[in-house]
Amino acid sequence: MASEDPDRIRREFGAAVNMTAGELERWLATDESQAVGQKDGDDESTGHASGRRIVELLRTRKDDLTDDDLAHMRTVHGYVRRHLAQRPAKEDVATSRWRYSLMNWGHDPMKGS
Repeated sequence: MASEDPDRIRREFGAAVNMTAGELERWLATDESQAVGQKDGDDESTGHASGRRIVELLRTRKDDLTDDDLAHMRTVHGYVRRHLAQRPAKEDVATSRWRYSLMNWGHDPMKGS
């Protein structure tokens, strides 16, 4: 992580995650949140677990972020960027699995629109 710019990673993470820790925490408690995402033999999807980690990251002071935290922040930015490019063309986005999956990763595509 030494070659990575932590400030850039934090900026990109901040641009990708548009939900507050409280909003994300409330969302993660819903049935809709828990019903989407890839599950690798676990009860919890990868995105849902990432959402719990994002809540922690949002509540962590920047000086207390570890290299592992910054790596996850980079992963979140990449996921959100890729997933936004896959926006469904003929689906009600408000109740789509696509939106729900993004929200597990801290990004609500309906915010601000």
